[in-house]
Amino acid sequence: MTSFPAVTHVAVTVTDLETSVPWYTRLFGAEPVLDEDTGPFRHVVYALDGGQLFGLHHFPEGVWAGEFSPRRVGLDHVAFGCADRAELESWCDRLDGLDIKHGDIVDAHYGSGLAVKDPDGIALEFFAPPAA
Repeated sequence: MTSFPAVTHVAVTVTDLETSVPWYTRLFGAEPVLDEDTGPFRHVVYALDGGQLFGLHHFPEGVWAGEFSPRRVGLDHVAFGCADRAELESWCDRLDGLDIKHGDIVDAHYGSGLAVKDPDGIALEFFAPPAA
C-alpha cells in the first residue's frame, strides 16, 4: 500500500426523499443512477464527475428530530472541489439560477469556499485552492 485511497462516495441521511431528490437533481444537473429499497433504508445515488458517488439515505421508521449541527460529533460538511475562484463564481451564478440559497464566497489563506445547505440543513461547500 503506497498511498491512501480516494473517497469514492458520500451518503447523507435525509428526512424526505420527495423533497431531497428533486433538490439534489437540480444541484447536480443529473438524474440518480440508482433508487433502491435495501430493507433497512431506501437510497438514491448520483454519479458525479470524477467517479464519485453521492447517496441519499432515508429510513422509513423515522429520523432523529434534532437539527443538523456542525458542532455535533459526526459530519461537519461535504466539499466539492473547484479549480479556482472563477469556478466558485460560476457556481454562485448557477445556484442563483436554480433559486438555491447560499452564502457569499469566503476567501482565506488556505482557499475559497461557497457554502450551501440542503433541505435538511446539511452543510455543503464548493471549495477552490488558493490562487498561486
